[in-house]
Amino acid sequence: MREAMFIKKNADKWKEYQHSPTDNPDETAERFITLIDDLSYAKTFYPKSKVTRWINGIAAGIYQSIYQNKKEKYSRIFQFWKFELPLLFKKYHRIFLFTTFIFLLFTAIGVFSSMYNEEFVRGVLGNKYVNMTEENIAKGDPFGVYKDDNPFSMFVRIGFNNIRVAFLSFIFGFTLGILTVWVMWQNGIMLGCFQYMFFSKGLGIKSIMVIWIHGTLEISAIVIASTAGFILASGILFPGTYSRMNSFKHGIKDAAKVLICLIPIFILAAFFESYVTHLMSQTFDKEANPGLPVWASVTILACSLSFIVWYFVILPIRLHKKGYYIQPDGIINRLKQDNA
Repeated sequence: MREAMFIKKNADKWKEYQHSPTDNPDETAERFITLIDDLSYAKTFYPKSKVTRWINGIAAGIYQSIYQNKKEKYSRIFQFWKFELPLLFKKYHRIFLFTTFIFLLFTAIGVFSSMYNEEFVRGVLGNKYVNMTEENIAKGDPFGVYKDDNPFSMFVRIGFNNIRVAFLSFIFGFTLGILTVWVMWQNGIMLGCFQYMFFSKGLGIKSIMVIWIHGTLEISAIVIASTAGFILASGILFPGTYSRMNSFKHGIKDAAKVLICLIPIFILAAFFESYVTHLMSQTFDKEANPGLPVWASVTILACSLSFIVWYFVILPIRLHKKGYYIQPDGIINRLKQDNA
């Protein structure tokens, strides 16, 4: 059926459902079932059409009226991590791609600026830090900065700092994403300068083996937190078929879910930096006891990167292709034609 014919055949019914709600529970249930059938058809044949979003919005309103007082089950927690969050992230994959590109661009600017201006690194990282690092390199302990503090105090300080940066990236979405870009600029430029400083000293591969033990999760989480900020900004700027207020509410709710999921990732990254990176830094210290073997670093790097790519990129795409979708209260369902 052509889309125009599909709309003409059902438009009056959808308008009635949208603007004339009923208090009859049987009628409400019948309307909801009818809309789900129409939505399944529209998602199959017109997945990018505005009419699909329109039907979905009407169905969402009815669903919320039915289940707004429903008690949650403990299984909802597992469902959130296994289905809801990956499917939610699939919805915003384009924003995630945009955020990743911008962060990589800022990092590249940091690298190239450092290459052509020796003072740029000092301007970004500070003379004190650069001098300390150069002294450590001269002593044969290039990563001694990770051994200066008590591991537990480092864990607490780094964990809170990482969560603070993520929260700022998210909350700055209220500025239409302008200050979120600023946070990305700061961290991207700093990362580029920091990494170039070691590569310029011939310690590039060693720095990856040490720094990216925690950096893989930490930097990925900062990019994802910035994605949450842009999701919030997108809800304000691009309401689509929703009113701007409803779009804003959906945006802040989705962005908050993305942000919350990053807390355990930041905590794990802080643990790696405080304890594992601390041990790995001894591997390249000429005077210290042997640290972790290189294969342990490679294993952690590979597992961390694989987790980020699988959970935030591959799994959402796979679930989407299998027909899973999120209903308004987070309950997961599948399109009927995929269940046959």
